[in-house]
Amino acid sequence: MTAPIKVCVLTSAHPAFDVRVFHKECKSLARAGYDVTLVAPHGESLTVDGVTVKAVAPARWRFERWFKTTAAVYRAAVAVDAEIYHFHDPELIPVGLLLRALGKKVIYDVHEDLPLTVSYKPYIPKWMQRPLSSLLAIMESLTVRQFSGLIAATPEIAARFAGHPNVCVVQNYPMREEFPEEFPGEMKTVHGDYIVYVGLRITRARGAEEMVRAMELLPGNIPIRLKLAGTIEPPDLQQRLEAMPGWQSTEYLGALGRAGVSKLIQNAMVGLVVLHPEPNYVSSHPVKLFEYMCAGIPVIASDFPGFRAIIEQAKCGILVDPFSAKEVADAIEFLYTHPEEAPAMGARGRLAVSSRYNWQHEEQSLLGMYNRLRHVAESYEQFRSELT
Repeated sequence: MTAPIKVCVLTSAHPAFDVRVFHKECKSLARAGYDVTLVAPHGESLTVDGVTVKAVAPARWRFERWFKTTAAVYRAAVAVDAEIYHFHDPELIPVGLLLRALGKKVIYDVHEDLPLTVSYKPYIPKWMQRPLSSLLAIMESLTVRQFSGLIAATPEIAARFAGHPNVCVVQNYPMREEFPEEFPGEMKTVHGDYIVYVGLRITRARGAEEMVRAMELLPGNIPIRLKLAGTIEPPDLQQRLEAMPGWQSTEYLGALGRAGVSKLIQNAMVGLVVLHPEPNYVSSHPVKLFEYMCAGIPVIASDFPGFRAIIEQAKCGILVDPFSAKEVADAIEFLYTHPEEAPAMGARGRLAVSSRYNWQHEEQSLLGMYNRLRHVAESYEQFRSELT
């Protein structure tokens, strides 16, 4: 009986139990029979759901992560001695190149359009953004040629690397099993007592101020609260939000685990995804949008071309100008005051996820990438054995 192929997944910037990294990709690979080790920042090493988590010390600040954590991830990766390495962060590109130099197969999982992320990084001076974006685009295009495979989180990202011989798209769609197949009662009601935003981070560019301002613009006869789940960044933003009148109708929950996120979304009236038109956001497919749809609640989303195509096709929500708190408030009021249309939107969104926008579908693309690399490895070993 042949031993399972060893896979080592690497991240320096994501938490060990990140949804895409751990709950989707690592667990899918483990179920498919791979021997999976995840090297990630965490307090301790352990094994969860068939995945071995090899912990490196979490960084206390960004520069420590870029240098100390990256070096620790490389040392841990070499110690695993896997056949396939799969890394998730641009800062680990040097690690990927070193592993390639050791003769390993390396996959780069591209979550974002890296050059486009520069414009909303608050720690990068404005004068530096354009030249840095150009430099990153050149650097990334040159280095990715060295990797065995590229996994892109969206078709738009994949298009940037069309010249690479082994590219696949694995979109960050939700896992249907996280949400119940049937809602309590005969029909999911629109008259819940809160609307929700769920994200890893809550920032200005993700519409934090507009969401809170929309709460003060709602008529007094609509007793709705806004619940924010995630980490508010930077710290001074929370102080600014707390000074707004709409904060009186807002509840800040902080970061939640997967069970908490699922329960929060499932019982919400509406899900918000009012991202600002930053270049990287305009072309993104945020998982929160599809999680709202999966939970059967209507969505209020930024009127971007990509969002519009999904929402208009599924007829599952309302598009707004993300800079207009008044449009956000009007959309909330409409959904509250139309108790027949809002649940119907939610039901149509859930149907779209069930048939198309789900992880079970994307998992096949992930496993297809691994199968291609495995067959290359087996062919190479057979060639070597014939020579000897």
